[in-house]
Amino acid sequence: MEETIIEVPGWHDVPWPVFVRRAEGEGTPILWMHGSPTSSDDWVPFLECVGGIAPDLPGYGRSSKRGDGDFTLGGFGRFPGLLLDALGIDRVRLVVHDWGGAALTWAAANPDRIERLVVIDAVPLLPGYRWHKWARIWRTRFAGEMSVGFMTPFVLRRALPGAIGASAADHFDVGTQRAMLRLYRSAPPEYLADAGRDLATLRDVPSTVIWGGDDPYLPVEFAHRYGEVLDAEVTVLDGLGHWPWVDDPAAFETIVAAVA
Repeated sequence: MEETIIEVPGWHDVPWPVFVRRAEGEGTPILWMHGSPTSSDDWVPFLECVGGIAPDLPGYGRSSKRGDGDFTLGGFGRFPGLLLDALGIDRVRLVVHDWGGAALTWAAANPDRIERLVVIDAVPLLPGYRWHKWARIWRTRFAGEMSVGFMTPFVLRRALPGAIGASAADHFDVGTQRAMLRLYRSAPPEYLADAGRDLATLRDVPSTVIWGGDDPYLPVEFAHRYGEVLDAEVTVLDGLGHWPWVDDPAAFETIVAAVA
């Protein structure tokens, strides 16, 4: 597996340093987009299995965390296309999880660049979603800053499952805290719905929605809502949470089969 820092032009006034993992695989490259507060570490087992490209989002993991980044729903929506252009890649199979779902705005504007789509417990770019309790705190000034200040490595390792918690703890510094708060504060529910207004352009792309039935942050009804708007197959994994592949190895195989 190759690990590099590349400069991504166009996301900022100057090229933005982004940490990228790449592994060889068969067929069209797979682009793995992680969520918050984690990094491309989420996808290492998948890269080892089927290959692909997994960046650390700006402000997360080992990518640049400069304070003047566009850490917003719109900024993260622009990022995938700019990254792929920098890598010289035209078409991908796209996998999104959590805030990686911001990539769906780029995908909806560029359906010809998407060969296959897999949506896993992604932030709902759909009408009717109400932020979960912690997100409402993070969206509130001062309360949000206090909350992330208490998210110590010990707390993250206890709060998030398995290797996910350990990885998040390693990279959850002041830069990531700042990026995370800006991201949540950029996205009131009505903005989420507006961002997803063109998702139906992806209906001709073979798509699968995979959702942990016991996700404590994103209700399973939004799996079915995504399925409707994307005309996608929906798989609900009963008893599993927000990172279903960590909760049950069988979910790992479900995701691999969906992206193949």
